[in-house]
Amino acid sequence: MVKGAVKKSVSKGVDDESLEGVVVGGRDSKKVEKEGPVKKKMTAKEREELLIENFVGLQHAMTNLSIKFGALSDNITKLLQVFEESAKSFVSGGKIEDDSMLKKIDSLLDQNKTIAKGLILMEGSLRNRSEAVGQAPVYSEMPYSKPKPFPST
Repeated sequence: MVKGAVKKSVSKGVDDESLEGVVVGGRDSKKVEKEGPVKKKMTAKEREELLIENFVGLQHAMTNLSIKFGALSDNITKLLQVFEESAKSFVSGGKIEDDSMLKKIDSLLDQNKTIAKGLILMEGSLRNRSEAVGQAPVYSEMPYSKPKPFPST
């Protein structure tokens, strides 16, 4: 029985050029077969499909973000109503010693206004960014809510 050349796969730490002409085994003069991960280039169609898939994922994320901003805006509006009712009931009690508490509530209301303005600016920024990309905003169907003005007493 004649022994043939042993086939080995070389993958780590060896240059492909340094393997040329190396004989494996002693009887045959065959060169070493190189096996390794072959990197396949993406075709234009595959690249286009990947881009479309990523774009759809981005739209999904932006839609979820806009929904979350809408819910956050609603929650802030409800919180503002609670503070307004609390301030009204507190003022109707008419205690003079509680001026510091009234100042704190006014400070909270001012902070709430600032947060609401920031949310509106962020929403506008998201709208501008999506329009700059060249797509119609996905979240334009959602009702736009502005902070409610304080009732005059």
